[in-house]
Amino acid sequence: MFDTLQPQNPDALLQLIGLFKADPRADKLDLGVGVYRDNEGRTIVLSSIKEAERRLLATQDTKAYLGVEGDARFAELAGEIALGRAVMASDRVVGIQTPGGSGALRISAELLAAAKPGARIWVGTPTWPNHEPILKAARLEIATYRYFDRETQTVLFDSMMEALSGAAAGDVVLLHGCCHNPTGADLTLDQWKAVTALVAGRGLFPLIDLAYQGLGHGMEEDAVGVRLLLDAVDEALVAYSCDKNFALYRDRTGALYVKVGPAGKADVVRGNVLALARVNWSMPPDHGAAAVRIVLDDPELRKVWEAESAAMGVRLREVRAAMAKASPMLAAAPSQNGMFALLPLTPAQVAALRAKHGVYMAGNGRINIAGLAVATVPRFAQALADVA
Repeated sequence: MFDTLQPQNPDALLQLIGLFKADPRADKLDLGVGVYRDNEGRTIVLSSIKEAERRLLATQDTKAYLGVEGDARFAELAGEIALGRAVMASDRVVGIQTPGGSGALRISAELLAAAKPGARIWVGTPTWPNHEPILKAARLEIATYRYFDRETQTVLFDSMMEALSGAAAGDVVLLHGCCHNPTGADLTLDQWKAVTALVAGRGLFPLIDLAYQGLGHGMEEDAVGVRLLLDAVDEALVAYSCDKNFALYRDRTGALYVKVGPAGKADVVRGNVLALARVNWSMPPDHGAAAVRIVLDDPELRKVWEAESAAMGVRLREVRAAMAKASPMLAAAPSQNGMFALLPLTPAQVAALRAKHGVYMAGNGRINIAGLAVATVPRFAQALADVA
C-alpha cells in the first residue's frame, strides 16, 4: 500500500525544540517556536483561564458532544471581539468553533474550493509556512507577490498594490489581520484603507487570518483592518485564533466567520461549512472554547483577561524598544508588531548563532521575540554582531 509514498521533510521549527532541549548551556535563547513567553521564559496558563477551568470542573456535568458547530456562545463572544458587535448581530454572519485558527483556515480553503473549484488566491510572501500547504491541499491556485523586504525591513506596499490591481474579480486575497507572521510588519491605517478600496472596487474576496489580536497595540486597535474590510465588502472569510491571546496553544481554540451576501444565503453557507467540518474533525474539542466562553461571559473575569492580554502586548513592545537600542540590525523592531521579526540573516549566520552562542531561531532568520526579555536583549545583540 505505502510503497509509492515519498519521504517528507520534517518540520524544521519542531526539530529546533529537540536541539534546544539537548543544549546544556544555561544562557541559551529559544527564539524558535512561536508561543508567548513571560520574562522568565515560561508559557504560563493565564489566571483568568485557570479560574474559568476551576468553574468548568465544578459545574460541567457531561462530556457529550456539543454538535458540529461547537460552542455557539463561544463563537458569538469571540466574534464580537474580532469583528465587532454590530457585525456579529447581523444575520449575514455565520460563525462556528474550530480546532484553532488552522482548522478555520482549512475549512475556509475547502469552502472556497467547493464554491469556485480552482479559485485563485493571492498570497504575499513571506507568509506563515503552513498557509500555502493548507491552500494547496484544497487545490486552490496560488498567486504570490512580494510583501516584505528583509534587508530594508519594510512592507513592499507598492508591489502589493500593483499585484492586486492585476487580480480578477472573484479572486481571493489572503491578508494577515495584525501582527504579521513571520515579519511583524503590518499595514498602516492608510494602507489598510487603500487595500480595502482596491479589494472592494475590483470585486476581490478577502480571507483574513486574525491569529494574534491584542498582541500588537490592543484588541480594538488590532481589529481595525479587519473591520474596515468587512464594512466595505459583501462577502468575506475570517479565520480566528484564541490560542495566542488566551494562551491556549495546546487546547486548539479558534473560530471561523463567514460574511455572506445580502441575498439570504446564510443558511446554505452554514450547511456547507458544517458539512466540511463534519468530515474534517466531526466535533470540535470543547475545553478551550468553554474556558474562553466563561471568561468572556463574566464581566469581572473578562477584566482580568483583558489586563493579562494587554500585559503581553506591553512586554512585547518593551522588548522591541530594547532591541532597537541594542543593535542597528534591530532598528525596525519598534515599528513592527506582535511576536515575530524576520532578520536579514543567512542560513550560515543562523547556524553560527546556534553553535557559538546557543541562540536558536528558524533557518530563514525569523525570531520569536517573546523568547527574549529586556535583560537578555544585549546578549542577543552581541551574538548578532559576532556573526554579522
